[in-house]
Amino acid sequence: MKKNFIGLLVIILGFGNLIFAQEKIPSVYKNILKNDKGRYYIKDSLGNIYTDKEYKSWVNLINLKGNPKAYNSGIKFDFNYKYLSGKLYFGFIDYKDSKHPTPVYFKKTTTIKKGKAKINILATKGNHDMIAWEKNKKGTLGYRVENDKGLLLYDGIISFKYNNEKFTIAPTITEGPFVNILKENSVTLWFFTNKAVVSKIEVADKEFFDDKACKYHYFEITGLSPDTKYNYTVFCDDFSQSYSFKTAPISGSRKPFVFAYASDSRNGQGGGERNLHGTNMYIMKKITALATMNKVAFMQFTGDLINGYSIDKGEINLQYANWRRAIEPYAHYFPVIPTIGNHEFIGKVFYDKAGKRKTSVCGFPFETHSSSAVFAENFVNPTNGLKSEDGAYYDPNKYETNFPPYSETVFHYTYDNVAVIVLNSNYFYAPSLKYNELGEGNLHGYIMDNQLKWLEKVIIKFEKNKNIDHIFVTQHTPAFPNGGHVGDDMWYDGNNKYRPIIAGTKVRKGIIERRDEYLDILINKSTKVVAILTGDEHNYNKVKISPDVNIYLKNCKLKKLKRNRTIWQINNGAAGAPYYAQDKNTPWTDAVSGFSTQNALVLIYVNGKKVSVKVLNPDTLELIEKYELKN
Repeated sequence: MKKNFIGLLVIILGFGNLIFAQEKIPSVYKNILKNDKGRYYIKDSLGNIYTDKEYKSWVNLINLKGNPKAYNSGIKFDFNYKYLSGKLYFGFIDYKDSKHPTPVYFKKTTTIKKGKAKINILATKGNHDMIAWEKNKKGTLGYRVENDKGLLLYDGIISFKYNNEKFTIAPTITEGPFVNILKENSVTLWFFTNKAVVSKIEVADKEFFDDKACKYHYFEITGLSPDTKYNYTVFCDDFSQSYSFKTAPISGSRKPFVFAYASDSRNGQGGGERNLHGTNMYIMKKITALATMNKVAFMQFTGDLINGYSIDKGEINLQYANWRRAIEPYAHYFPVIPTIGNHEFIGKVFYDKAGKRKTSVCGFPFETHSSSAVFAENFVNPTNGLKSEDGAYYDPNKYETNFPPYSETVFHYTYDNVAVIVLNSNYFYAPSLKYNELGEGNLHGYIMDNQLKWLEKVIIKFEKNKNIDHIFVTQHTPAFPNGGHVGDDMWYDGNNKYRPIIAGTKVRKGIIERRDEYLDILINKSTKVVAILTGDEHNYNKVKISPDVNIYLKNCKLKKLKRNRTIWQINNGAAGAPYYAQDKNTPWTDAVSGFSTQNALVLIYVNGKKVSVKVLNPDTLELIEKYELKN
């Protein structure tokens, strides 16, 4: 997410449908055509036609914020949908009473009827005024939208002022601040406000201001000292919030530290916060709280943050906002580094005449409606990755941009003597490709050519860096699935026929060949890669990938990769999504250990040349297992 986000957001929100309808069909889609009504369609070999549907959900971020306005007794909301009924929970947020401020809900709720509701702030006078809004003439509320079926849809924040017995809506930090891109001498802080304002951040007796009034606030704080704790205060109008962060140590200092890893927090079963429209808020709050208690330097979170699989950008943005709300109280202090999975998919879906879904492709225009572009608009990650798959041998037109961007979904970062390389194994993802070849695009789990070449270059770079002792590579899909995704990921039951289709043509190498090229880089071309951090399968387990572990079917006719050393795969897709039991029918089953369907947080302890792991259940706090990765 960059400084020009708000300008881009205005284009998307104001003209997104117009742009979408008029966009030229990317040349990577040979099968997609447009009819005289402006709708996209695909025709199969039998002449059957499958058409996309125009769909815009009222369940989107703009509507669920409720357009808050003041009235004589408090705040009223209009959710822009007359059929919405349910409850609105609300409570004050005391930013001085807790390091991790969250709403303390009032004893009463208010009713949502015909899409509208009111919060009577006057009812909180006296012994319920725990933030002294009567005295200070201002305050901040958290509110939660629940429909008549008991499903939670959104958690919002709004500030107010009270003067001359009159309420007004105040400029509000609605999300954040978040800490990201933490380095030795700098950090990025960012947040959203409900109104365009000029905000300020104070760090180390220095003041940083927005260039102009805006709703998306992005600050690169530079000139800091390594390995130093800094207090910071964010100002928005008459309101302020104070937190802290600690800069990274000098590269190669080799001081002990710990970082966290998890993935797959899309909504689960059990009711309540386990499904805050798209994300398991209950477990994510537990995970980030546990990471905080263990004083992590950062947390890597690799894919399936949300339920996703949307064709409406406004709806998937709501799910991203709910995920950010879950981590927010703790992400004020340390980076939570999210990356993309298959559930972050947003695209076009094609249906037959009976309304049955036939196939789906990555959304376009790629610059604004691809899964990777929408993901990048919602988060702040490093931009040191590659541009796209343009220029690869399968690029149908070398003079045009034909592929989605990789920006902020493929990148690397370092902390002391550790490097983390983040890959996108769901780039240009076509969900139906495994089942039919009408929908062109990339296969789930397949690392495409340019990304693979980039990976090798970055590995070589860190191999030469004397300050880096350990490399962790992370992507959403396991190279060695063990429960729930043995039929895909980087394995597909060992069937090499599966591969991407670009402009009507299958690429040269299948999934097993590509997996082996990937492993060759990590194992044979590197001495520093310690482990692959994966998810997708909703369980925790580890695989010790030694040279003698079989990774092929008995009848495999492919040239088998010889491996010269051992690495690990640590799978932790146990951040709240519905569990998967173990599949014991893989060639490497005997190398799997620690398998658990408990919710899990992986804590990786780095002490010079030593690396160890502790795995905890964030709900019960029990120890799942602990072990050494490198002695």
